[in-house]
Order: sequence, then C-alpha cells, then structure tokens
Amino acid sequence: QVQLVESGGGLVQPGGSLRLSCLASGFTGTFSQYTMRWYRLPLGDQREWVATFPDSGSVPNYAEAVKGRFTVSRDNAKKTFYLQMNSLKPEDTAVYFCNFDNNWGRGTQVTVSS
Repeated sequence: QVQLVESGGGLVQPGGSLRLSCLASGFTGTFSQYTMRWYRLPLGDQREWVATFPDSGSVPNYAEAVKGRFTVSRDNAKKTFYLQMNSLKPEDTAVYFCNFDNNWGRGTQVTVSS
C-alpha cells in the first residue's frame, strides 16, 4: 500500500510563508514518473484542487486562487514532494492533502491568522 506523510503545516501570519512536505513510500514505480497533486479542505467547505506536478521536468498547473504565490517541487532522492506557500492569506486556511499514485495523505493543518 502506498503511504503518504504530510508535514510542515502550522500557524502563520498573513503575508508569511510555509513549505509543506509529502514523503511517499510503498510504491513500485519510479518516483519521478508519478503525477503529484495538492488539495485543500477549508473548514466547513468542500475539497478544492490546489496544484498539479505531472512529472519531473513538466510545467505544473495551479489554481487561480494560489497562482503566483504557491510553487510545487519534488526531491526524487528523498521521495518527497513539496508545496511552497508564500504571501499567505487568511482564506488559505485549510487542511492540505497530497495525492500520489491516486492515493491520499492524512493532511496537515495550515492556519493563516494575525
């Protein structure tokens, strides 16, 4: 079974930055060839897509709400992919989930508040 472990969430002031990490294990293919995605679930709302990194070297796609502020990347040696979040806004507050090989992590809480 594929396992995904997210980390890096926390409390940050508006305008601040966080980097989320997702460590993958239990897969059988080559890490760099897997598509990776980030989603978020605001409190009392529905899950929304944040970003997609199709494979190593491909151009990622971002939701309009985060475009220009968030960046996805990966470290193939560490089998980890990342979501760098800059210029954070209160409306970015949510539980953030990674998706890898159609599997889900358990989520990490991001709270943006002054």
